[in-house]
Amino acid sequence: MPLAVCATPIGNLEDVTLRVLRELAEADLVLCEDTRRTRKLLERHGVRAQLLSYHQHNEAARTAQVLPRLEAGERIALVSDAGLPGVSDPGSRLVRAARDAGAEVTVLPGASAVETALVASGLVDDRYQFAGYLPRGEGALTALAEELRAWPGAVIAFESPQRLSRSLRVLARVSPDRPAAVCRELTKRFEEVAVGSLAELAERFEGDVKGEITIVLGSAEAAAPDADDAVAAVAELVAAGLSRRRSADLVARLTGVARNKLYQASL
Repeated sequence: MPLAVCATPIGNLEDVTLRVLRELAEADLVLCEDTRRTRKLLERHGVRAQLLSYHQHNEAARTAQVLPRLEAGERIALVSDAGLPGVSDPGSRLVRAARDAGAEVTVLPGASAVETALVASGLVDDRYQFAGYLPRGEGALTALAEELRAWPGAVIAFESPQRLSRSLRVLARVSPDRPAAVCRELTKRFEEVAVGSLAELAERFEGDVKGEITIVLGSAEAAAPDADDAVAAVAELVAAGLSRRRSADLVARLTGVARNKLYQASL
């Protein structure tokens, strides 16, 4: 039987596929990053399964323990707390070991914070890259920001709520006018998608933040729009009857030019 790598919801427990639920119900063993979170998902859908923890602290030992069972023909499923195992979560070690041993590996796709944030931000481009979790150190983060400044497509990254404010300040120091989005608690009750320039977002998220965070950076090409055209667009909206503040906010979201800059320039 193959190793089944299963995607789980990134927030809303209803965002799980029927195929994944069937696989988890029929598996001889379900490896999960946190047995409590997986049990909550299974109970929500009336699924019973044998669970065994599989996380970054026991990944090597668990792989050695589980591989013989996989080779013996047992049906084993692998899940993480959210999304697909192996993408910023444990799982890639077991997938490699299973393939090296000649075992079949199948992936059951599902919810993804990367694509969800990208689409929700409105910053979709022909190309994009996933940067994983942003570096913890300010020097490493600054170096990454400099590297990404030349990347023509969109960039998606994960960040902890505790480091969000600092990270936005560092990113804004390198590319203040680059359009970006902070996506918080995607698919959950208090979902929030804040869009603006990096400078504006750094100012907005100065305080404490809670929840799962995904950051989207717009394409570098969009980071340097024609400011004169943007100011003219604000003037046209104001002439049409929209308030100056609302006009500046709307054009800023569409072009990435700083809202305050547009407001002052249109006076």
